[in-house]
Amino acid sequence: MPEAPVQSARIRHAPWWTRAFHGFNLLVLVVMAASGLQIYNANPVFGGREGATIPDLLTLGGWLAGGRDWHFGFMGLYALNLGVWIALLLARRRRRLAQAGDLSTLKGSGNAGKRQLASHRLVYSLMLILLGFSLITGLAMYKPAQFWWLSGLFSFGESFGVTAWQTLRVCHFATIPAIALLLIAHVLLSWRIGGMRLLRSMLA
Repeated sequence: MPEAPVQSARIRHAPWWTRAFHGFNLLVLVVMAASGLQIYNANPVFGGREGATIPDLLTLGGWLAGGRDWHFGFMGLYALNLGVWIALLLARRRRRLAQAGDLSTLKGSGNAGKRQLASHRLVYSLMLILLGFSLITGLAMYKPAQFWWLSGLFSFGESFGVTAWQTLRVCHFATIPAIALLLIAHVLLSWRIGGMRLLRSMLA
């Protein structure tokens, strides 16, 4: 017999620092993505200088140097933000990370509340991995001489006739649409759990 759905608790406004942290996260991600797309346009990953470019509306910086200034200027904030987030998760909010039974819960649980919680944890954990991966690939591109050992990890593309640098660029660029999709999934899951009230409580 399926379990009864978990009743939704009254939604409270998150503490001011949590709302500020969410807002700061969003700002940093938007700036990093838009400036990264500006850098991409200077030498598209796919097709070289004659390849398809991103519409100017989605970019930040106006040209290559401007995009680099924004991107590298916010990179330290991005790394700091990610470090604080990891520390908070490990210290106080481990229940937000994926757990061993989450996949089986998604497949077999008749409790809608438990399925939503499991999917939320999986998205949260995937987001953490993707953000870390984007930082690692970004560092390898920013300082390839200093982080030669990171750049060397992407030499596997040479087996297919692709240079390590191009493989690194493709991997770094791929994190932008991947993170955007996970953000959309995060918002939709939050909407399903608490509607607009929950979304507002996280930012305002």
